[in-house]
Amino acid sequence: METVSLREFLYQLSGQMALEIGFSVVLISELAMKNYNRQFRGQNRTTDVLAFPDDEDGQEDAYLGDILICVQTADQQRKKTLLEELKLLSLHGLLHLLGHDHHTDGGKMKALESKLRGEFQL
Repeated sequence: METVSLREFLYQLSGQMALEIGFSVVLISELAMKNYNRQFRGQNRTTDVLAFPDDEDGQEDAYLGDILICVQTADQQRKKTLLEELKLLSLHGLLHLLGHDHHTDGGKMKALESKLRGEFQL
């Protein structure tokens, strides 16, 4: 099976979801993630992924937002390859940027994420 780079996966995912708006995936260190998690979520610990929707400028469709992924945490929790874990976390973060919330949506985000994992063989 061909290994698709993270960049190519993100292009394919954007196409599959018919996105016509940009977003960023930023790979960061544990220390940086801990700082972001403390600053924005009040949790003084690292986490695997954070999503920051761009709703600052009030313009719809200008830019979707940023997904931050902690590489060390991704590497520690991976089930297969680090690349696959980065793809999974990117998918999860993108769903959050699109407004999904697995804490409050009664399983809708989980179902969509599971469907997309299957489509991308993740």
